[in-house]
Amino acid sequence: MTIGSPSVIFLCVHNAGRSQMAAGWMQHLAGTRVEVFSGGSDPASDVNPVAVEAMAEVGIDISRELPKSWTDETIRAADIIVTMGCGDSCPVFPGKRYIDWELSDPAGRPIEEVRAIRDEIRARVEQLAANLVSKADSPQRTTEDS
Repeated sequence: MTIGSPSVIFLCVHNAGRSQMAAGWMQHLAGTRVEVFSGGSDPASDVNPVAVEAMAEVGIDISRELPKSWTDETIRAADIIVTMGCGDSCPVFPGKRYIDWELSDPAGRPIEEVRAIRDEIRARVEQLAANLVSKADSPQRTTEDS
């Protein structure tokens, strides 16, 4: 992780839909100003092809991503942990900032429904990205500035 850059990890069960779309949006919207990770408690073998298609429609390529497990090290290093439907399997570390997003799982849903989920994720990520980027871009105050 880069010192000074805020970091966020998006977690869901299979790391094949919601968390992959959220990570794709954050990378697209925040670029290198925010470090982005994703993971699942029970990773699937592939990213949901309908999620890949829905994201491609808005110019974001998540086709090369692979579902992966989260690591305790990554979670401990993250500034914000966004959970999406992983319930009791989501890790809990004291002192971490958690945000829980209740989102429908795109697994097995038609493209029309996945588009709606994609757009809801975008709206949430836009708000989170704006907050993270504004904090990252604001100058650090020192006692001499007071």
